[in-house]
Amino acid sequence: MKTLSLILILMVAGISGFAQTDFYSFKIKDIDGKTFDLSSLKGKKVLVVNTASKCGHTPQYKDLEALYLKYGPDEFVIIGFPANNFLKQEPGSNAEIKQFCTVNYQVTFPMMEKISVKGNDIDPIYKWLTTKALNGKIDAPVSWNFQKFMIDEKGNLVDFASPGTKPNDDKIVNWITGK
Repeated sequence: MKTLSLILILMVAGISGFAQTDFYSFKIKDIDGKTFDLSSLKGKKVLVVNTASKCGHTPQYKDLEALYLKYGPDEFVIIGFPANNFLKQEPGSNAEIKQFCTVNYQVTFPMMEKISVKGNDIDPIYKWLTTKALNGKIDAPVSWNFQKFMIDEKGNLVDFASPGTKPNDDKIVNWITGK
């Protein structure tokens, strides 16, 4: 009986060890293929945005960069996740996306590798962001490119903003500044 109990405890511990319990538990790949540990962002507010190069919202890169330059990077960071989930509006490779963002919008905030933000192949970070049972806050499926998720300094999902909400909208700026 003791052996069976020990096996069950180990199984439960092993299963929970694989679960991503909070924002900081994720290790992802940046646009250059290097590991990016989200725990390195502890103490900062983080705006997570799924991006695309051929979308009507693509000019938001300019406003995102301005927001990052004004409030980051010490206490605020933006993380861009290119995704090709909506009308194939992000068809490029990671290298092509990086070049596009650098040349056209002078993006300096961290860009991650291209992922899926919905569907059967949704990336685990977006599964966490969009699922209340995982993030403890809200169900917020990604509706289009440039949906924004607000993570507080402790790694908690606070809120999200729709794709059409501009990065310099009062909702986002007030969250960053604490007003």
